[in-house]
Amino acid sequence: MPVWVAATLLAGLFQTWRTALQQRLRGQMSVNAAAVVRYLYGVPVGVLLVALYLALVGGSLSAPTGMYLLYCALGGLGQIIGTNLLIMSFAQRGFAVGTAYSKTEAVQAALIALVFLGEGFGALAWLGIAVSVGGTLYLSLAGRVSSLREAAAATRQPSALYGLGAGLAFALCAIAIRAATAELDGPDATLRALETLVVINAMQTLMQGSWLAAREPASVPMLFRSWRSSAQVGALSALGSACWFTGFAHAPVALVRAVGQVEILFTLLFSRFFLKERMKRSDVAGALVVVSGVVLVLLGR
Repeated sequence: MPVWVAATLLAGLFQTWRTALQQRLRGQMSVNAAAVVRYLYGVPVGVLLVALYLALVGGSLSAPTGMYLLYCALGGLGQIIGTNLLIMSFAQRGFAVGTAYSKTEAVQAALIALVFLGEGFGALAWLGIAVSVGGTLYLSLAGRVSSLREAAAATRQPSALYGLGAGLAFALCAIAIRAATAELDGPDATLRALETLVVINAMQTLMQGSWLAAREPASVPMLFRSWRSSAQVGALSALGSACWFTGFAHAPVALVRAVGQVEILFTLLFSRFFLKERMKRSDVAGALVVVSGVVLVLLGR
């Protein structure tokens, strides 16, 4: 199995796990504070990952350039903006719609990468991207719209617009991360990805942490009082990001994000086996469509 495929599958698993744990934090602190813990506690985990990689695999760190740091800042800011837009879509009472349209990120990333990075791939991979995104949309909207007219009307909801904006921000974030890893001169793409993880998490801690200190100073002590649960979220976030960044360093962004749609399968499995919720036929059908799309992406790679 290619490195980028394994890394992307693990990224989906870690992200689903982190999201489940982060829901607990949202009952203890504000949305901004819950977001900051991902980066704050992710930095030491990222440093540990780099140290372990150097000890086990070897290699040397690359010297950052000004352009590299710019790409890192843009990638980190893009993730923060995308997350905030997604939360704004939830505030419009459109959790499913907002989430669904944010998942168009794979298609948006494919088009942007084609124009600005020259990343092209075969027709089968394009078809796989479309199928996997379509399956995700179906899973998110099944039972909520009953016709194409209702589906079209849903795209005009504020939650859908915020979701599309979130997808665009996440797509730009992924492309900036890929550009950043390519900017480093080291020969090991995985090590470059891990280095970039540490730099971006540090920048995000500074960016969103400064915002939190200025706008919600009362929330800052909670970041440290909740260190037990916050550290778990930060660790899973760092592991997930390490896998995403590794995928971006080894393969085109659009393909990584298309395969990353399997995240929704992990969500369904978590719901079924841990929360003991019953899966509907539409869930099974949508999951099969997502898997079919991922297979087409891999075949067309």
